[in-house]
Amino acid sequence: MVFAVAIAGLLALALASAAIGQVPTTPAEVAGSVLHRIGLDWGPMPAHPAGDVTLWEVRFPRVLLAMLVGAALATAGGLLQGVFANPLAEPGVIGVSAGAAVGAGTMIVIGGAFVAAWSVAGAAFVSGLATTLLVYLLARSNGRTEVVTLVLTGVAINAFAGGLIAFLLFVASPAARDQIVFWQLGSLNGANWDSVTVVAILTSVGVTAAILIAPRLDLLALGEASARHLGVDVERLRRNVILVVAILATAGVAFTGIVLFVGLIVPHLVRMLVGPAHRVLIPLSAILGAVVLLAADVGARSLVHNADLPLGMLTSLVGGPFFFWLLRRTRARAGGWA
Repeated sequence: MVFAVAIAGLLALALASAAIGQVPTTPAEVAGSVLHRIGLDWGPMPAHPAGDVTLWEVRFPRVLLAMLVGAALATAGGLLQGVFANPLAEPGVIGVSAGAAVGAGTMIVIGGAFVAAWSVAGAAFVSGLATTLLVYLLARSNGRTEVVTLVLTGVAINAFAGGLIAFLLFVASPAARDQIVFWQLGSLNGANWDSVTVVAILTSVGVTAAILIAPRLDLLALGEASARHLGVDVERLRRNVILVVAILATAGVAFTGIVLFVGLIVPHLVRMLVGPAHRVLIPLSAILGAVVLLAADVGARSLVHNADLPLGMLTSLVGGPFFFWLLRRTRARAGGWA
């Protein structure tokens, strides 16, 4: 029932989101355009002469990219919280976002303010993956990875990456500096079908792998000793989770910049709805993550007339107070995090 409601809400929000813009379009016309494209002569077509082109070249790529990035980040957060048994875990903990920002900033400084978007996205993706690998290798000791060491290593890498970003901002030209700052704030402005295709492939692979991993996370929740007794290779599980998270998180930020709090908040919302079982939590987090980021993008485009607010700024402004409320609520009901 919860899945059906979430999917229905996602489809309704997608129609509403695609209808928002300077070219007037209604949700019925959006649905009609989609139906006509798949060969069904149902529903009205956009009345505006540029309506159909605008939908398929500008709005649909943006809507789909928002859904994919939201699903990727929320799934990554659910995996990390499960494998670390830490409610504060999210992709930024292991340095993915900071590493991607360093790669993007370096490419902008080297290539100039008007470097190709694909070059920036590629640099962000590679740098994010490399940073995650570095954190994992530094956290290993005697053939195993300690969760606390991994988290602390991620904190150190994040601090170092923050210094590198500050240095890049210092040496960059004014135009390049503005682009680095804008990239860090997050935006879906650059969405196109090519970027949607790349992110769709990576997100599909990552979410599928996460769903396959989910049953072992449920066993790990019983404790490491119990999980090993039940046949779970805990070290391999952690390594696989970190790899999947790296793919999902880098796919999420490469084309949009840094978007905060989605990976942290959404898994907690899902636990409130359906409980802690990862078999349900992981796929529902993907759907609800898509809903949350799509709703944030609707707000970014509609809160200020003729303005497109930075997406990461909006998710932080909403996500920060919401997480504080969630923290207070959980402590009041259970005396702490379960």
